[in-house]
Amino acid sequence: MKRDEIKDVLARGKAGDAVTVAGWIKSVRESKSVGFVHLNDGSTFDSIQVVVPENFPGREAVLKQITGASLRVEGRLVASPGKGQALDLEPASMTVIGECDASSPVQKAGTSYEFLRGVAHMRPRTNTFGAVFRMRSELSFAVHQFFRQKGFVLCHSPILTTSDCEGAGAMFQVTTLDAEKLPRGADGRVDWSKDFFGEKASLTVSGQLEAEILAMSLSKVYTFGPTFRAEPSTTPRHAAEFWMIEPEFAFADLADDRALAEDFVKSLLEHAFKHCERDLRFFDERVEKGLRAKLEAVAKAEFGVIEYTEAIRVLEKAGRAWNYPVSWGVDLQTEHERYLTEEYAKRPLFVVNYPRSLKPFYMYCNDDGKTVACMDLLVPRVGELIGGSQREHRLEPLLSRMKETGIDERAYSWYADLRRFGTAPHAGFGLGFERLLMYATGLENIRDVSLCPRVPGFAKF
Repeated sequence: MKRDEIKDVLARGKAGDAVTVAGWIKSVRESKSVGFVHLNDGSTFDSIQVVVPENFPGREAVLKQITGASLRVEGRLVASPGKGQALDLEPASMTVIGECDASSPVQKAGTSYEFLRGVAHMRPRTNTFGAVFRMRSELSFAVHQFFRQKGFVLCHSPILTTSDCEGAGAMFQVTTLDAEKLPRGADGRVDWSKDFFGEKASLTVSGQLEAEILAMSLSKVYTFGPTFRAEPSTTPRHAAEFWMIEPEFAFADLADDRALAEDFVKSLLEHAFKHCERDLRFFDERVEKGLRAKLEAVAKAEFGVIEYTEAIRVLEKAGRAWNYPVSWGVDLQTEHERYLTEEYAKRPLFVVNYPRSLKPFYMYCNDDGKTVACMDLLVPRVGELIGGSQREHRLEPLLSRMKETGIDERAYSWYADLRRFGTAPHAGFGLGFERLLMYATGLENIRDVSLCPRVPGFAKF
């Protein structure tokens, strides 16, 4: 079906142009002499107003349609006398493509986000979620653009894996075995040698370890793909399936890692300002007042840096009754992270050099023997946005950490080989794409920036 996108018509059209548009009705309004149909095809936030004269053939059939019906309109652009739009569309022909039943779950204005999560197949028809998924698409492009300009090579890391990168064990198992008739050995344990891969396999929690393989030959690589965590968390910040952006680059330390992360976040925000202006304006007006100004402040800020040890001192002296008490050696919770970035630093803040007991085996051990060279980037409202580290590139310290944390050296012999054969200092980080989208849109629940969110107890659609 040949048509003009409404985005292009509104941006470049002029009075007198003949156009053909198709889309879904956002609203219908009728007066004695004229009817108004607002049509949107998803290419932009704004709709085009079709002005239907009183004597238009088939007027009644069109104006009886409701929000959600699809329509094709051929006509000519005319200067609009009304406020809010420069051009109207004067139709020569109008065809109803698909009627919408009045039982549509997105008919009512002001429908809650919680309700819409249950009808995720329909919620992109709403202004909020149309804007979310346009921004998600645009920022996905910006991710690849940033790393390409920096000379990074895209790495497609595997989704099926036998490695637990984080060491937490919260992984989804993948098997072709019959759950009703699992083969078991003499000790009663499942005999995974009978499974498809001949060993226990899971969905990946991170592409980092595999990306390190390529970084040790191509120097600068990144992954951008789905990851999975089987944690039973139901917080607004956690999902079972989400997308991770993970650069790995050789001949780099923690300072290089921080610099890349700061540049990356700022670049994505600048891209949004330039290419998502209309959708951002909606989020600023309807979702979080002042959002644009807050994001602009971050894009212009010099990110702060604080040692974990000092951060604990700051929290202990804050005079707050924390839900999670703080002391050296405990992990920071969202309440701590938000205080540090929103009230203490009043800007994005890197917390660096956490206790080694809190972090995975692959992080570089500092000379103090107590901490590892790692970083968490904290941003207002969200808390942790990025986590990264300098990787342990020395063989003996790596093997020692594996033993200390219960990692089977035989299963990760290939990872140790990267240190045996031409090792090099390297670093990397992970950014959860959905958390970035929460930050950029002002939405407070990760379920609202995913097309079909996967969370404990819910995998519909």
